[in-house]
Amino acid sequence: MTTTRNITVATYNIHKGLSHFNRRAIHHEVREGLRETEAHIVFLQEVQGARRRIAGEGVHRTRDHAPAAQHNYFREGGFAEVVYGKNAVYEDGHHGNAVLSRFPVLDWENIDISHHVLEARGLLHCRVQVPGWAPLHCVCVHLGLWARSRKFQIARICERIEEHVPHGEPLIIAGDFNDWRRQASTILARELDVHEAFEHLGGRPARTYPAILPFLSLDRIYVRHLRVQSATRLNEGAWARLSDHAALMAVLAPL
Repeated sequence: MTTTRNITVATYNIHKGLSHFNRRAIHHEVREGLRETEAHIVFLQEVQGARRRIAGEGVHRTRDHAPAAQHNYFREGGFAEVVYGKNAVYEDGHHGNAVLSRFPVLDWENIDISHHVLEARGLLHCRVQVPGWAPLHCVCVHLGLWARSRKFQIARICERIEEHVPHGEPLIIAGDFNDWRRQASTILARELDVHEAFEHLGGRPARTYPAILPFLSLDRIYVRHLRVQSATRLNEGAWARLSDHAALMAVLAPL
């Protein structure tokens, strides 16, 4: 069996397939952008898993015929597998996190890590079989807006990984951490021995929000038993006009 020497991963909060300020549907541009990155594994947040047409809605209100299940639509960008974790449920649909993979997904589970009823949050954990590697654990998260919620959710992440991820197997935790105070890295490094890709290479997480002129560091790619070869923020050109978050990309190799 041929061993894959390195992989490219990306994380992106797609804002339910809408541009900044909800001006237009961007699902097609997101799919094409992800295809062009040639990423092997993509961690997505705020993915709309279902949308039901409401009586009386016009074309504009239906978001230019946005796909009902965005994760399946994005899979058509060249990915072999997709898993979706439903978190927030409302009258006309639901949204959550998703992982797209060009490699086989061995198994997956979506864990409820909501801290209160006002914010539905989940931890999507899947194992991916990269050729020649031990099973790669991929954890996709979108943490809460309040500090107490994030502290609770980070503790749940640590519990899940300690219980279900063997210490010798590679691990990626990626997503929108809403952590503008940069507290998550300290806790995760201490409890899980992970390091953040951009911090490892440049000393601090990438600024990702708002995408057009980012000054808050909200999105992260944490790794364990992986070497970070490069890390890139995608917020120039067309990327600046898509979601309100910038996408992040990293090239990783086994230790």
